[in-house]
Amino acid sequence: MQVQNDMWVFGYGSLLWNPGFPVAEARVARLNGWHRSFCMSSIHHRGTVERPGLVLALDAAEGAHCDGVAFRVERRYATQTLAYLRERELASSAYIETRQNVRLHDSGTDVPDVLTYVIDAAHDQYRGTLSLEQQAQIIAHATGGRGPNDEYLFNTAAHLRELGLADADLDWLETRVAQLKSP
Repeated sequence: MQVQNDMWVFGYGSLLWNPGFPVAEARVARLNGWHRSFCMSSIHHRGTVERPGLVLALDAAEGAHCDGVAFRVERRYATQTLAYLRERELASSAYIETRQNVRLHDSGTDVPDVLTYVIDAAHDQYRGTLSLEQQAQIIAHATGGRGPNDEYLFNTAAHLRELGLADADLDWLETRVAQLKSP
């Protein structure tokens, strides 16, 4: 698939600290109607089949919003970036590739047609009913091919703080997982 224009990608989890593609511009942005949540089971990257971990996904919720980063990818890199993201994000089919509108924080400008991966709530990896305590227990003890599950949480929370973005659930999880991990 050949992309004809610059492409925008919305990052809310690991893309914040590990986009893996050439970024021409990164702007703090808001996506309405979705919230960031550890609602996707991970059996490869941050867990195993025997002890699944959890990774972030965008879960639909009326009145919700998610603050993250809109990454602009120059047209000359757009096709390879799209291929890369599809390989990375669609490996298990738990994510759905969508196009969303986001609003840039600094200018209030709406950017349409932003590539955004959201959770498929009908997929068997969906874990949207877990309490924060249940999430913390899983994250504190799971490890997968890309490392410990808590590393994923801590990296994401740290990058959100660097961007000046608040996420009360991630703050709570970060504190609780640290408690669970301390001797």
